[in-house]
Order: sequence, then structure tokens, then C-alpha cells
Amino acid sequence: MSVLKDKKILLGISGGIAAYKTTILVRLLIKAGAQVQVVMTPASKDFVTPLSLSTLSKNPVYSEFYSEEGENALWNNHVELALWADLMIIAPATANTLSKMANGTCDNLLLATYLSAKCKVYFAPAMDLDMYKHPTSIENFLKLQSYNNIMIPAESGELASGLSGEGRMAEPENIVAFIEKDVLDKLPLKGKIILITAGPTYEAIDPVRFIGNHSSGKMGFDIALEAASLGANVILITGPTHLNIQNSLVKLIRVQSAKQMLDACMEHFSTVDVVIAAAAVADYRPKNIEIQKIKKQESSFNIELERTQDILATFGSLKNEQFLIGFALETENEIENAKLKIQKKNLDLIVLNSLNDEGAGFGKKTNKITFIDSNFNIEPLPLKTKEEVSTDILLKVIQHYHA
Repeated sequence: MSVLKDKKILLGISGGIAAYKTTILVRLLIKAGAQVQVVMTPASKDFVTPLSLSTLSKNPVYSEFYSEEGENALWNNHVELALWADLMIIAPATANTLSKMANGTCDNLLLATYLSAKCKVYFAPAMDLDMYKHPTSIENFLKLQSYNNIMIPAESGELASGLSGEGRMAEPENIVAFIEKDVLDKLPLKGKIILITAGPTYEAIDPVRFIGNHSSGKMGFDIALEAASLGANVILITGPTHLNIQNSLVKLIRVQSAKQMLDACMEHFSTVDVVIAAAAVADYRPKNIEIQKIKKQESSFNIELERTQDILATFGSLKNEQFLIGFALETENEIENAKLKIQKKNLDLIVLNSLNDEGAGFGKKTNKITFIDSNFNIEPLPLKTKEEVSTDILLKVIQHYHA
């Protein structure tokens, strides 16, 4: 999954021959999972049609301050467009448009939108090689970058003039790759490796039956997606669940039992920066696993159980520099039990759930948590979706590294 997924991207197109490539650029952005709106200069419509871009982006394309709707004229709100965007791309950025951007000239909708933008702005120059190397162009490049705009360098190749050299707009694939890398490099958890456990474990009784619990794994999967969106490399070790995840930054490892989860965790523990133990691991397992299915015979049936190795306590005993976060699902004496767990298992932070709270617990789309850190600072949070809770948990990780 691209880091551009769910990003709101405003594409500004100015009047150069490279504008014909923006249909491909829009398709690539949509494929990456972004929402795209397009603003064009009037001159750019000579090179690519608004109809094509509207069809591909599935949004209206704007090029004038007013749109005629029968007898009514509608104002295209450049401020609203600018504030909508998470990032803005101006491609192609012609010498004319770049000069206007650098000097604050505002004579069309695209420039008015650019001047209203609060988001990060990327620009991809496109012009002939002599224009690209002209001192005024170089001055404009530097001036725009001094305003915190980001330049996507032009490439070398055949130009519209018939000459060959530098000045050709970067290919759409390279524009998307450039922006993805830039976004990823600036994410707060870039370079961090986070190990997350999720879901239940199943402890076999015989080849058919098992001891398990009602954990869906959703909390752990949501944390994994949020961590990846913040730039982390994630190792997600999950017990049996129907959930799946598609993200190049997430390595998914599926296990069944507590022993298998522990073994998988131990393969990676020494190399990770953060551990978030969200799995509902079985505390006990059958001491003897029957090879054949147990037949129904007596009116009662006893299974001898033995303790599983405590994965979270094992993490705590081996912890070096890892930031260790555990979960506690309690039904009574919640705060005191969570504090004891912090001490016994050498945790940096615990995420406390109480089954007494409406909307919390297994199989729910929501959760109500309380953070307790190793100094016993208590921070209760209101009922939220599990996606929102995952954001809150990762904010604690960010605060740990950026305090």
C-alpha cells in the first residue's frame, strides 16, 4: 500500500506540452489510493482535455473562477480547494507559471489556489533546455524552494523543440515515486522497527478441538496499519483471524499457538525498537494433546492444563532499549492490576481495557482505554473507534522518541 493512500492531492496543470502526461499521473495517483482534484490554467486545456482528467479523477476539473450553470454562475472557491488538499503538485510547471509563483502574480485560478495553499507543494518544471538553465529560471527554482516548496527535478531527454537535454518534465512514475519517498522520509516513525502481536492463540486439545478466546485481532491490525502509515517497518505476528493486511511496510506472520507466537517473536525481538503486545495469548494449554479426535463417552470430561510461557514477561526480562507496550483486559480492580502488571513484566506503558466499560473488549469496533506508564501516570481516554485508539497508541511511541 502506498503512503499516498487516502491523501487528498490537488494537481495543478499549466500550459506546456508535457500536460498530456498528466492523464497518466492522475491514474497513478488514483491507483496509489489518493483522492485527486485537478486545477488547470486556461492554456493547459490546449494540451489535455478537462473531460479526460475529470473522468480519470472522478471529480470536476476547474480552470476558471466561475463556472456557468444555465443562468447561474458558480464561483470556484480557490481557498476551499487549497485547504482541502493534503499536498499539491504543479506539473508541468512551465517557466511562465514558475515565474508567477515565485513573484506572487495571481492572474488565474491555479495561481490563486497555490497562493492559498497551506499544504506541502511540489513542482515539476517542464521547459526547453536553454529556458531551464536560464539565470531567471534558476533564480525562481531557488526562490520557490526557499518558500518550502519542493522541486521535482526535470529529466534529460528529447524535448518538444527537437533538441535533447535537461528540461523534460519528470515521468509520471518518477513523480509519484519522488513524492512517496519524500513523504515517507519525513514520517515520524521512519526507520523504526515495530513488533506487534495480535489476535487470539488456539491451544490444541486434539486434531479438531482447541482452547481459544474471542479476540478478533482488529486492534493489533489497526495499530499495524497506523504504524506503517507513520513510516515504521512493522512485523505483525497474529494468531488465527480472518483479517488480512496489504502494505509493503508490514510483514505478516501467522501462527496458531502461544508457543508458536513466542518462537516467532523471539526471532525478531533483538532487532526491533518497539514492541506492542496486543494479542490475547492463552495463559494455559492442554498438558497432553491427543493424536486422534477424542470420542464422546462420559458425561463429564477433564483436561489437565499447564501454564504457557508468558510472552510479555519474557519481553520484559530480555528488554534492552526496546519501548515495551502491553495490554491489560480486566474485570475488577483494573488500575491496581494494571500497575502490578507494569512492575512484574517491566513495561514502559500499559493499555488498560475494562470489560465493565460499554463498547470495550473483544469483537467490538470501539474501545475505551486508559494509559498507565511506568511512573504510574494515569491517562483515561473516552470511547473511540479502534482506528482512533491505534493513533493514540502510536502517538505515545512518537512522544517517546521525540520528547
